[in-house]
Amino acid sequence: MKIALIGYGKMGKAIEEIALIQGHIITLIVDHNKRDKLTKENLQAADVAIEFTGAESALGNIRKCIDAGLPVVSGSTGWLDEFHEAEMYCQSHAGTFLYASNFSIGVNIFFEINSRLAALMAKREEYNVSVKEIHHTQKKDVPSGTAISLAEQLVREIPAKTNWSVTNNNAQTIKIYSERIDPAPGTHHVKYESVIDDIEIIHTAHSRKGFASGAISAAEFIINKKGLYTMKDVLGL
Repeated sequence: MKIALIGYGKMGKAIEEIALIQGHIITLIVDHNKRDKLTKENLQAADVAIEFTGAESALGNIRKCIDAGLPVVSGSTGWLDEFHEAEMYCQSHAGTFLYASNFSIGVNIFFEINSRLAALMAKREEYNVSVKEIHHTQKKDVPSGTAISLAEQLVREIPAKTNWSVTNNNAQTIKIYSERIDPAPGTHHVKYESVIDDIEIIHTAHSRKGFASGAISAAEFIINKKGLYTMKDVLGL
């Protein structure tokens, strides 16, 4: 598999390392100092693009890949207010796009457990639920995309909860707590608290390798496909 790697921070480097070990080829590396390399010609030399940049560039990068006819996997966070626009652009241009707030296989199984537990707790009004995330100090977005995904799952499953917030803590709002501690690659808690007992599920990442491996699996999955996909499709969940 020939990969165009858009974004060359810690995640980009982790993806490169694992991709090369697995026998894949990196045909293009684009970082913030080499934006001029993000051309249609360079993109079309690859089979798939993996995009991990930031809120300010994610949508533009995804559009360029779709314009080049290149399937694109994105893990950028902090830009989800534009996510629907990316989906519409993909559909209107017959493109291929897969987005995940977290590519870890363990986290995606955690998402499934979170939804199932929330459904079981939906009528248990004596419990209050919250989300907590811990990441390294270089992570720019607060809260994490994974924490937002967890909270949005809770909102969908629990009728008494209508939204999430990092500041408000009223009865209708799911509070997300964020901490930045080095060198933590990522820990997520979902906690139900009552006067009688607590129920808590936790996912702890030990390194970025799980995220990188999942992104490569997603890239392998979308080659020769058209349309919109998620990690549910990749993992058959």
